[in-house]
Amino acid sequence: MAGSVIAAQMYTLRDFTKTREDLAETFRKVADIGYQAVQLSAIGAELSAEEMKAMLGENGLTCCVTHHVGFDGLRDNPEREAEYHRIIGCEWIATGGWSKDLRTEQDWVGFAKEASEVARTLASMGLNYAYHNHSHEFEKFGERTAFEILYEESDPDFVFAELDTYWVAHGGASPVAWINKLSGRLPLLHVKDMTMHGREQFMAEVGEGNLDWEGILEAAHEAGVEWYIVEQDTCERDPFESLAISFNNLKKMGIE
Repeated sequence: MAGSVIAAQMYTLRDFTKTREDLAETFRKVADIGYQAVQLSAIGAELSAEEMKAMLGENGLTCCVTHHVGFDGLRDNPEREAEYHRIIGCEWIATGGWSKDLRTEQDWVGFAKEASEVARTLASMGLNYAYHNHSHEFEKFGERTAFEILYEESDPDFVFAELDTYWVAHGGASPVAWINKLSGRLPLLHVKDMTMHGREQFMAEVGEGNLDWEGILEAAHEAGVEWYIVEQDTCERDPFESLAISFNNLKKMGIE
């Protein structure tokens, strides 16, 4: 699929980023697999923006998106985040879920409006905002799930999605249907498979589980997905091996 890029979500490798030396070696291994881009998340080593830019460049990597701060930090200090991202050359920031206890439809409507305000502020500074889902957003409040409320009530020109295929399925929804619903608002897709051991669900390498990858990737192409970001929160083998399996399987499926 021309124009698409496979990236590695560094959260998968969080245990291998605790020191500068660890992070440099991890970036090297990621690049050796064939990845050209990463999402920065849960990095243990403390690097300035300039140092991060240099380390990425030394390994031929770009940063497509970050989970650099939570929503509170993003709302309270957008200037700092815009400057950090400008230096490392990244146009996207995503928040990985919402920590507050949103327990009613109006809570979620309020968050959708607040996210829109924050996203518009960031856009004025050259930074784009996306929301990353887990499965709790598929709880229903009245006739709508929280996720439906968020994307129906937020500004479609400024609040985008970093959809996670595993968590959508974990929440009892269809990844293909949601990719279709978010067409035009979905530049970033977390690709993660689901497998079963007995009655329990487990995360798996892309193509090694039960999700409908033919349908997912066809829908993603039609929806305008630019970044296919491999994430596996927990791995049953070496995480680098898991990232390599997912990368190679995506290549075989036609992602360039």
